[in-house]
Amino acid sequence: MDPLPTPEQIIAQLAAQGVRLPPGRVHVDGYGDSPALSQALLALIRDGQKRAGTGLLWGHEHEQLGWAEPGDIEVIVDHLNRPSVIARTLSVEIKAFCDVDAAYAATEGEGDGSLAYWREVHWDYFSRECARIGRTPSERMPVVCSIFEVLDVLPQAD
Repeated sequence: MDPLPTPEQIIAQLAAQGVRLPPGRVHVDGYGDSPALSQALLALIRDGQKRAGTGLLWGHEHEQLGWAEPGDIEVIVDHLNRPSVIARTLSVEIKAFCDVDAAYAATEGEGDGSLAYWREVHWDYFSRECARIGRTPSERMPVVCSIFEVLDVLPQAD
């Protein structure tokens, strides 16, 4: 997938569409590493089922990208880097993959919401990310666990 647009690019694009962001530092993020995964995760957010997202800290460091912090405005883009959801970050915690708990997995809202499902699909995803950046996945790999509230769901282009 293409590199993410900058916050300035997203702010300008939204302003041209008449969308004004609430006050706060703006962060841009995309979910998933394929068009199908991106679309599926965004659908869960739009439906109100998904209220958290997890990234591989090593991936953020490799790409020299920060991550949203509590109070930040996050614009979540689709696989074509089009703004899809505007959210406010409520909490962020960096922890080892093996320390993610069932309550967080349920908030992330994927699959059946169980920790077992979370671990399976995130292990697969983080393994692909590790391969991409030359790291070896481990139970202790650091992940960025973010909980957010949706402020706006933007109309989807065809």
